[in-house]
Amino acid sequence: MTPTVALREDSFDVTQTDSFQLCLEMSKERFRFCVVEPGTHRCFWLEDYTFPTLLTENPLLPSLQAIYHNHPVLQSAYWKTITIAVNSPSFTLIPSHLFRKEYAAQYLQLMRGNPLSLTEHALAYAHRKEEFHAVFSIDNALTDWLAATYPLQQTTVIHQSSALIQATALKDSVLDSSHKLSLNFEAETVTVIFRKGGQFMFCNRFAYKNSTDLVYYILYVVNELKTDPKELKLVLFGEITPFAEMYTALEQFFPQIQFGTHPSELVLTPAFDEIPDHRYFSLFGTALID
Repeated sequence: MTPTVALREDSFDVTQTDSFQLCLEMSKERFRFCVVEPGTHRCFWLEDYTFPTLLTENPLLPSLQAIYHNHPVLQSAYWKTITIAVNSPSFTLIPSHLFRKEYAAQYLQLMRGNPLSLTEHALAYAHRKEEFHAVFSIDNALTDWLAATYPLQQTTVIHQSSALIQATALKDSVLDSSHKLSLNFEAETVTVIFRKGGQFMFCNRFAYKNSTDLVYYILYVVNELKTDPKELKLVLFGEITPFAEMYTALEQFFPQIQFGTHPSELVLTPAFDEIPDHRYFSLFGTALID
């Protein structure tokens, strides 16, 4: 299987992975990973794969197995840390003082309106500084595969939204704005994060079919947050370009609209100059999870 994007620093020694951080981001539609040096936060390797979802209902595990087979980096079982971001549709945020681990599945049931199936279970990640837990669903088969792939390593599994929340918490990411709305675009979904004076206030994900849907959801969120669109700094990340219909539609309502950049804590070499700076914000945010 060939990656749609492959960026590699020639100086990286694929036989010496035990001092590096492996960051994985996976969903039913795609798989991405990057290799980061802890301490310097220098990124040495990035690959992005897209799966043919029309061919099978669940291509993730077969695709992962095909990608991992004889891969020069992913075949290594020894890393300093491994962080996995799961881009599953079911997630919710629970204040830490209300969170109980044994009720994780029930939190998701309240959010989605139906219980978890027998093929999935609930996990949680604590955002200690922000004082809430991110609860999300993950397939049993995926956790079994991860345990078998990295049997001797402790792995940290999070939801993609946790990586976005972590990355938008950086001081320079606030962009000197007291009201900041960050949008991270994937295939027909957008994750919305609102920060006021740098303080986390809101996170949710919406599915949309066209730019009209998108604008409606965003304006609805802004209205519920009792904020004037003209006062907001709207920052875009992920799968969106200045030529996209969504950008043109949002620009009509949000005069302070701009594309974001990769987290400043991460050091990108010239090998990464060919990709838009806002594109892999969630994957880079995974590298900042502690």
